[in-house]
Amino acid sequence: MIDSYPTRSCRTARIEPRRDPVVWAMPGGPYHQGPLNQQAVDGFAADGFLAVDPLLEADVVADLRAELDALRADPVLADDERSVLEPDSRDVRSIFDVHRLNPAFAALVASPVLLGPVRQLLGSEVYVHQSRVNFKPGFNGQDFYWHSDFETWHAEDGMPVPRAVSVSIALTDNLDCNGPLMIIPGSHRWFVSCPGETPVDHYRSSLRRQEIGTPDQASVSWLASQGGIRQFTGPAGSAVFFDCNAMHGSNSNITPYPRSNVFVVYNSVENTLVEPFGAPVPRPSFIASRSFDPV
Repeated sequence: MIDSYPTRSCRTARIEPRRDPVVWAMPGGPYHQGPLNQQAVDGFAADGFLAVDPLLEADVVADLRAELDALRADPVLADDERSVLEPDSRDVRSIFDVHRLNPAFAALVASPVLLGPVRQLLGSEVYVHQSRVNFKPGFNGQDFYWHSDFETWHAEDGMPVPRAVSVSIALTDNLDCNGPLMIIPGSHRWFVSCPGETPVDHYRSSLRRQEIGTPDQASVSWLASQGGIRQFTGPAGSAVFFDCNAMHGSNSNITPYPRSNVFVVYNSVENTLVEPFGAPVPRPSFIASRSFDPV
């Protein structure tokens, strides 16, 4: 397969225009058919994201929070490889594969309020490439540095093209002070290749603190000079749908207010994984599913 987005094979970073659509047409069907109106679709195509407030009702959020607290308190799960710890402590940073660990999260990923928009934007049926919950506890929640998820998924998982959408759903209030998601508008229209070779089992360190696969400062500065930086705040139950190639990150949380989000990635069934384009072996299936059955 021709690699349209080479990365991890050069000494310096490069920025090149995206080669594929952002919003895809459904084969043999109407273009853009789904729950989103034309303004929302056009906004996603232009900016690379769509904020929805609220996406989930308060009772659904309360149930998910209760399940989340139970998962985080499970000592057996804390020692499972699906749990990622903070780089400087035993605090849980992320739990992967939550839709397979818990029926409440399984119901969430199959909900029409998520599936309708992503099917419309991707122009196909979809499967869950990845699910996880991210925690930023009060006072010591660490940052997530600037990155494009697609760069990692392409290099380390073998995702051919950027035909995936991520949904980040707030399970606690996301405030302007407790490390909310930041996205550079319009950055999804550019692919930033990253220097450096991918080590074997890179995921073991990168999920705690990523260094290989992060953009250089000049690239981030140029992207920000074009589109600025958007910070996403909102109450529990609000959400952001964003393109897999959008440059995003979040600051650390030194406030007393914890932040928890559930993160679901939907990939088109027409964009299933192949061999990694920039790594010696694929990452484990709990990080990058190789079960491509439609949701």
